[in-house]
Amino acid sequence: MSFGQAISTCFKKYATFSGRARRSEFWWFFLFVYVVGIILLVIDGFIGFQIGAQEVMIGGNPTQLPGIGVLGIIWSLATLLPGIGVMVRRVHDSDKSGWLVLLGYVLMFACGIGAILLLILALLKSTPGDNKYGPENA
Repeated sequence: MSFGQAISTCFKKYATFSGRARRSEFWWFFLFVYVVGIILLVIDGFIGFQIGAQEVMIGGNPTQLPGIGVLGIIWSLATLLPGIGVMVRRVHDSDKSGWLVLLGYVLMFACGIGAILLLILALLKSTPGDNKYGPENA
């Protein structure tokens, strides 16, 4: 699957948690999400479009601490469901339950180890042929 196809597919299946997603679809989509996120972070910094930015004194010098970028927040919220959806479909492609993704997120917020679980799930090989989550090239 190409870069453009992956992005298009993930946004067409905005909140679809059934079916399968190949590794290429998953990785191309997350590359796109992170690159756009970095660009928006830079734009937020340049235009000062941030929530919670404040000036503090550090060593007797006034220092501006950055806040949370508004454009980045909007982008994160817009890509949250398609990101979770493609992750669940990616796990389904290796014939595992999508509930493992929820477990990964819970563990990530609880103790940080969930990020490793999510990475392992994303790297799993695809099940050849059809599986209980759908046909191989769906």
